[in-house]
This record gives sequence, C-alpha cells and structure tokens, in this order.
Amino acid sequence: MSHTTVIIAIGIALALLGAVIWIRTRGLRPVPTQLKAGSPLPDFELVNEDGEPVRSRDLHGAPAVILFVRGNWCPFCSAQVDNLTRNYKDITGLGARLILVTPKPLETTRRVADFFKVDFEFWLDDALEVTRNVGLLLRNAVPKDYRQEYGADTTWPAVVVVDADGIIRFSQLSRHISDRPKPELLLAEVKKTLRT
Repeated sequence: MSHTTVIIAIGIALALLGAVIWIRTRGLRPVPTQLKAGSPLPDFELVNEDGEPVRSRDLHGAPAVILFVRGNWCPFCSAQVDNLTRNYKDITGLGARLILVTPKPLETTRRVADFFKVDFEFWLDDALEVTRNVGLLLRNAVPKDYRQEYGADTTWPAVVVVDADGIIRFSQLSRHISDRPKPELLLAEVKKTLRT
C-alpha cells in the first residue's frame, strides 16, 4: 500500500468517526442547573387535566418520575407514553408517581393511557412558564402545520426522577427530539431512590 493510499484511508476513517460522533451528539444539551441531580426540585404550580392546581412541593413523601413532553402532535412523545404503559405498574408498584408535564392536554395519550388501564398524571404548562423556568424552553420547534393550535414554542423532552424528599436523583434530557429514555431505565432509577 502506498503512502498516499494510507493517508487517504486514515482521512476517510477520521471523517467517518467524526460523522458518527456528530450524529450521536447533535442536539446534545446540558442538563439545566435547575434540574441537576442532587438539587431540590424547583417549586412550581400547574394545573392537572381537571383544571385543579398541583404543586411540585406536594410530591414530597413518595418518589416521582416527571416527564416533560412536547404534546400529542409529537409522534415520539406518543410512542414514549405507549412504551411507558408497559412498565407503568412496575414503577407505580414501588410507590412512585408518574407525571407528564405538557404544554397542552394530551387527549390522544390520555386515551392510550386509559386503554391500558394506567393512571398517568398530566400536568399542564400551557403558557410554558415552568418549562422556561427550568431551562427546557425550545423556541420555534413546533412544526408549522401545528402552530395555529399549539403555538411555535414547546418543551425540550426531559425526565427527572425525584426522591421522597423532593431531591432530584436523576435527570436526563433527550439528545435529539426522537430520543427518549427507556422505561426500564426509569424503573431502575426509581429503585435507586428507594435505596438512598
């Protein structure tokens, strides 16, 4: 093999490695300071599906899995909820609450949850105030076909596992809009909170 051929082969290999790294990390965002593991869950107030006020500080006393989702227009969010239905009883059987924070009511995912006989809690952040305050606001990310109903801004998908004292024990932001944590990971993180 000639010297030139070796250099070309190395160049191609480096370009491929760079492409793989770029694809795996594109959209990678650091976890906001407000949601870092070891920090108390920020105090915020929202409303549930019935329009009743709910507060994050009321979660004390039991672990909770809180998912920030974009809405029922997002196929990746709907798939995430569908996947969670398979492990819902494992998570709640440990005494944990499973809460989805969304900018708009999730009628479609509510029907999915009802079909599988699971009782997800939906907390509505229609003004995106909590989303903004915890560093998850994603500007101009709603597809144009849905903006009239949902607006232009939405939530960057994220998950937070909180222990019974309201301390964040695990947080993860999606690397890109299609990336979601597996339910088995969330179950393992809830189990860890019960051992601390």
